[in-house]
Amino acid sequence: MGTLPAVTRRDEFDALVVRTDYRDDQAWQDVSAALMEPWGDRQYEAHVHFINDPAWAGATADEVLTAVGADEDLSVVFLADRVSMQAKHHPLLAVTLLTQEDCVDDEDYEQLTEFGREFRTIPAGVHEVYANLSIGNVGFEEFAASAHDDPEGIYRPFRMEQ
Repeated sequence: MGTLPAVTRRDEFDALVVRTDYRDDQAWQDVSAALMEPWGDRQYEAHVHFINDPAWAGATADEVLTAVGADEDLSVVFLADRVSMQAKHHPLLAVTLLTQEDCVDDEDYEQLTEFGREFRTIPAGVHEVYANLSIGNVGFEEFAASAHDDPEGIYRPFRMEQ
């Protein structure tokens, strides 16, 4: 794949969602609508920066990370990939931008990636993940562990019943 376009005009408070699968426009509309629903106990307004450009079609998680890696305000990116478009609850792939170099030491990195550097989350979980990672309230590994414990391997918001 060639060089991906730069991500511009993303507000630091907006979760970044990159569409990498372009085979089902209705599924994308469903995912987008779900991401714009109010979230949390207090029904916070959703803030999402969507990348909906066919230039990103088929991009892997590593390619997306390389393309968005210069954004210092970003610690996680969400991919709307083929699994997201086909699965019942449209689980997006959450991928951490943190690397071993960002961690205090090897032990810190091992803890961060104990359950991998990515996990799936339903659209309603995107905001909780992004907000908590942005303020350092919950670590990536805690969300990944929650997804790991789910029978379907999907993170679901702590207070939300599915």
